[in-house]
Amino acid sequence: MNGTAWALLGAAAALAVGDWVAVAPGVRAKRAEYLLKPAVMLALLGAAVCLDPENDAQRGLFLAGLALSLAGDVFLMLPADMFVAGLGSFLLAHLAYVVGFAVAGITTPWVLVGVGVVLVAGVSLGRKIVLAVRAGEQRKFVVPVAAYMTVISAMVVVAVGSGEPMAAAGALLFYSSDALIAWDRFVAAKSWARPAIMVTYHLAQAALVVSLTR
Repeated sequence: MNGTAWALLGAAAALAVGDWVAVAPGVRAKRAEYLLKPAVMLALLGAAVCLDPENDAQRGLFLAGLALSLAGDVFLMLPADMFVAGLGSFLLAHLAYVVGFAVAGITTPWVLVGVGVVLVAGVSLGRKIVLAVRAGEQRKFVVPVAAYMTVISAMVVVAVGSGEPMAAAGALLFYSSDALIAWDRFVAAKSWARPAIMVTYHLAQAALVVSLTR
């Protein structure tokens, strides 16, 4: 990885820490969040452009995933409830990541490991989230949430299937971040959820970018 890419990753890290502080309980600095949250993704996009990838086609797809994630970030942080728009943007982002991992190559043994991971996660977390959505006042989100969970699970499977530790870590952190979002919204709100969501999310996206260098 070249110096420019490392510098942009460093900038993304600094901006991310600022965003974590901005969303911390007792702080909630919305103006800072509006600036820092998109800025993190812009820095990661720049890093992905500047690094030396193992596979150029995969990088192109990951750039699409990062751009769609940026759009999802904007939708989810706005005062208006644009949950479905944000969910749709991230669903498309995960599809881009899925195809990106597929074109770079995956192996059957590691795919089977990934399937095992998402089955455990689906039984322990996913099922509870879907049941909570169905039983609550936001039952209209059952289908979008179930569709999203299916796509992010596929992303975890192919990321683990790539056999790359950084890719697998990024996908699992992404799954954790999204599970926290769903749990906080549909199951039980927690005061610490926002910073935990952003920490896992930013680490996930950074790990996915770094995984491009294999």
